[in-house]
Amino acid sequence: MNAHSLAWGRHYAMVEPSQFRVDYAINPFMDPAVQPDPERAAAQWQHLVATLRRLGATVDVIPARADSPDMVYAMNLGLAVRRPDWSTDRTVVLSHMRYAERRLETLSARTWFEGHGHAVSYIGRDGIGAHFEAGDAFPWRGELVVSHGPRTEELALKHLATDLGVAVRGLRNTHPGMYHLDLAFCPLDDTRAIVCPEALDPASAETLLALVPDPVVVTEEEALSTFCANSVVVGRTVVMPACPDRVRRLLERAGFDVVVVAVDEFHLGGGSVRCLTNPLDITLGRDLEPVAGGRVVLPPVEAG
Repeated sequence: MNAHSLAWGRHYAMVEPSQFRVDYAINPFMDPAVQPDPERAAAQWQHLVATLRRLGATVDVIPARADSPDMVYAMNLGLAVRRPDWSTDRTVVLSHMRYAERRLETLSARTWFEGHGHAVSYIGRDGIGAHFEAGDAFPWRGELVVSHGPRTEELALKHLATDLGVAVRGLRNTHPGMYHLDLAFCPLDDTRAIVCPEALDPASAETLLALVPDPVVVTEEEALSTFCANSVVVGRTVVMPACPDRVRRLLERAGFDVVVVAVDEFHLGGGSVRCLTNPLDITLGRDLEPVAGGRVVLPPVEAG
C-alpha cells in the first residue's frame, strides 16, 4: 500500500531538563530512591534536540519550573492545534493532570503558549473536573484518537470533541505500565503505526488495529522494556529510544530509517522520546477533519 509521510511532527516544544528528578511515584517506573544523573540527563536531552533539528524539525524550548520535576515530559502539557480560520490560528487544550503533583506545570505552560500566540482552552475549567493528559491523544486519519483510563477520563473526550470541533475516537486503556497512549501507539505515516494491543481492553485493541491499515505490532515486553512505541517520526525517520531487531526489520522493510537516541535517564520517570516532545504543527483541515459540534465514538463495552 502506498503511503504518505505524516504532515505533522516537524515542530516540537520541549522543556529543558534542569529540574528533572524523581520526587514521588505516580507510575510503575518511578522510585525516589533511584535518581537520574543530572549531567547525563542533560546530555541525552541535548542530543535528542540536536537530532530532531538535524532531521529538519524545529524545536522550541520551554523553561522548567523548580517545583515541577515531571514538566520535562512536555507531551503531557497540552494538545496544540492550528487552524487558520480561527480568531487566532493556534489553540492549545491544556491538560488537567490526574495527579496533583503535576498540575502546577500547566500554569507555566499556559504562559508560554499564550506568549507564542495560542488561544488557551482547559478541560478542567468551569467545574468540569475531567482529567485529560495530552499523552493520550493523537491525530490519526482525520480523527483524534484518545485513550481514557489511568490518566484521562472518558468525560474529557466529549469536551475535546466540542472544544476542537473534531471526531474523537475513544479507546479504553487498561494497562498501569502503559498509562498513556503514547507508550503504546505511534503514528508512522498515513497507513502505518506502531501499536501495542496489550495496553487496551480487547474491544479497544480490536478497534485500533482496524483503524491502522498496516500496523507494526509490538509486544507488551517490547513496549515496556524498550519504550519503543514512545518514539517520534520526522518524515521517514523514526527517532526511538531503542529498537528491537524484529521491530527494526519491520520499519526498514516499510521504508523508514531508524535513529536510536538514548534517553534512559528519563525512563526513570516513566517517559521517553515522545513524552519529551510535544508536536506544535497538528492542523485542522489537514490532520484532523472538522466536525460541526464535535463527535465522540467509543468501542462497545465488554460484557461482564
